[in-house]
Amino acid sequence: MLIEKLLELAILEDIGDGDHSSLSCIPNTAQGEVRLMVKQTGIIAGIEIAQKVYSKIDSSITFQPLINDGERVQQGTIAFSAKGKVHSLLQAERIVLNIMQRMSGIATQTRQYVDILKGTKAKVLDTRKTTPGMRVLDKMAVRIGGGENHRMGLYDMIMLKDNHVDFAGGITQAIEMAQTYLKRIGKTLPIEIETRSLDEVKQVLATGGVNRIMLDNFSPELTAQAVKLIDGRIEIESSGGITLETIRDYADAGVDYISVGALTHQIKSLDMNLKKV
Repeated sequence: MLIEKLLELAILEDIGDGDHSSLSCIPNTAQGEVRLMVKQTGIIAGIEIAQKVYSKIDSSITFQPLINDGERVQQGTIAFSAKGKVHSLLQAERIVLNIMQRMSGIATQTRQYVDILKGTKAKVLDTRKTTPGMRVLDKMAVRIGGGENHRMGLYDMIMLKDNHVDFAGGITQAIEMAQTYLKRIGKTLPIEIETRSLDEVKQVLATGGVNRIMLDNFSPELTAQAVKLIDGRIEIESSGGITLETIRDYADAGVDYISVGALTHQIKSLDMNLKKV
């Protein structure tokens, strides 16, 4: 549903009351074919979404995928071809490129992090640091790149961050109020709590009732101490400024998950183009 609404908005945003450039110089009956060529090495993502865009604009377009989402591509790789009315092909062009370039950039960057973690149990997670309205596609791209999704929004997990803890009056109060709230509304949601020190980790362990502890801005050395303290009783997530250069250190410390906001908010789109065959 979110994807459908997003694509409808993207089409409305770009086409408005008509593609007057194409209408002015190309006959309505003209037929043609385009193909998408990748111009950089990376991980392709968004082919499935591109097909949806073409279908929404003109269901008579013939779309032929030549590779699958998640495949590694090189300069010159042809990802798909699309054939039909030239007007329709040109209306879809920029929407398709915008989506696929961004998704492929996210997937490519995610795969870099995933590759570094090979041989460890740690999994790479995204965050909510996404382009407003584009989250569903950003998170889809993370999965295509081999990462995993954290919560989609504020509705599918209770995430007690530092401000929640401070406004609630402390670790124990925040956890107990969250548990009471879930019972009152009759929902079963996982509870994760952010900790800023080993003392806060000890408070969480003493209170119980959470599914995951986040170690926020811990050093790798402090993370190893926290892992030893928790001793497998609760899932552990590391977060806070973790980079390609440091992520392996956190994984080697023994955490289960490592969340990286940069997966979706510090990316370089993969270069590609759509050209007439």
